Amino acid sequence: MSDPQPSRRGAAAVGLLADLPPFEAGAVRYFRYWFSGGAARADLHQAFCNSLGPTRARAAFDCFGALCEFCVTHGRRPLMRHGMSCSCLGADENCFANLLAAAIEGEATDADLLATLLVAPQQAQKLSALAAQSGLFLQQITGGMAPRRSYRPGSATLH
Repeated sequence: MSDPQPSRRGAAAVGLLADLPPFEAGAVRYFRYWFSGGAARADLHQAFCNSLGPTRARAAFDCFGALCEFCVTHGRRPLMRHGMSCSCLGADENCFANLLAAAIEGEATDADLLATLLVAPQQAQKLSALAAQSGLFLQQITGGMAPRRSYRPGSATLH
């Protein structure tokens, strides 16, 4: 028996937005703005203008829009997001933020792998390239580099 409702797995809370580094938290907030309608997009454009000036803001806004629209056009399923004021971090939002971070850090293989969770595999490299391009603008807006990830050996425990 099939479920008549689309999967909400991408909306599953996987953490808190406040626990993310500034770059990734910004990516999630901008993701939410983009998909929250025309007024929210206008607010997003204004925030870009305040950080980058009008000319660079237009380029950043268009680039980020292309990234989001690519996810819609080539998505494996509809992307899920939490509300603008929600403190939770959804699974799709987390994947999107980590994709951007990996892309700007030059971790192409990781970015491509994360992209396959959002779009069809044959579109993953295109999405990674858009993420890298857009991520450079977001990096300037959010105030710096995403922190380098520390990799732990398989035997390391966190808790």
